[in-house]
Amino acid sequence: MTTTLTSAVKPRAEDSFAITFAPLSLEEIYAKSDDPANGAVVVMSGVVRNQTDGKPVIALEYQAYEPMALQIFYQIAADIRLSTSDVNRVVIHHRTGRLQVGEISVLVAVGCPHRSEAFEACQYAIDTLKHNAPIWKKEHWQDGSSRWVSIGACETSGENC
Repeated sequence: MTTTLTSAVKPRAEDSFAITFAPLSLEEIYAKSDDPANGAVVVMSGVVRNQTDGKPVIALEYQAYEPMALQIFYQIAADIRLSTSDVNRVVIHHRTGRLQVGEISVLVAVGCPHRSEAFEACQYAIDTLKHNAPIWKKEHWQDGSSRWVSIGACETSGENC
């Protein structure tokens, strides 16, 4: 699957996409991905962990260029549907603002008739989001220092962000 933004992609009514300051809810995302035709719903939850490369983290701060990030989310769903025609629901929600250790930063859910397609589509969605969406995070460390990183840069640099 490849993501190209040659024209604006419109989201499907049955899907759900958001960039929000409010806390994310697993129950809400699951409900939005549920459909009577699903045989599987795969949910990926990204959580703020307490360290990066052994350095103690106390918080992460996320910022996003929302219009473009949402367009990337819409394109991800369109790409998934091009490769797997029987996808019923795609849900991608990402937080912004300062998050504490243990808080959910991103939720991706995909509902399909079969589990293999749901797993594959969910992994494609989170991997593509991390590479392509204009979302940045600032790591706040226990020693008082901090730094901004593009979440896509974490993937390409080999760092475990």
